[in-house]
Amino acid sequence: MHKERRAIKHMKAFTQYLAFNTKEKIEFINITDKIQEIVSESQIKEGLCLASAMHITASVFINDEEDGLKKDFKKWLEELAPSGKKYFHNLTGENNAHAHLKRTIMGREVVLPVTAGKLDFGPWEQIFYGEFDGQRPKRVIVKILGV
Repeated sequence: MHKERRAIKHMKAFTQYLAFNTKEKIEFINITDKIQEIVSESQIKEGLCLASAMHITASVFINDEEDGLKKDFKKWLEELAPSGKKYFHNLTGENNAHAHLKRTIMGREVVLPVTAGKLDFGPWEQIFYGEFDGQRPKRVIVKILGV
């Protein structure tokens, strides 16, 4: 096991936002390269990167970049939280309860280590923006903390 110990001096924070307005109501977008660009721009070499959806019907998650898997996610999420079902939330005049539930299943954010100025992934890991009630403007915050 490799251990590294360093004193943290002058920790920096760097924040940027990504904007989305998807063409589909439900869509998965690979944002790995965009997040890495932000990490590089931050000039932070060692630290943590948070990427978080700023809307209650959107998600940021980590998984494999594979078209069949994205289709499986859509099918699975629709089975768990069907868009046509009657929900109490929809009695308020909304029609997106299913999107709230899908977001809860997929999660709000990811936190990744930054090592030597790069996102430090495991094999096949990629970052995705998941949209469950799209076709309108939404944002993701990206915050990098470190030295």
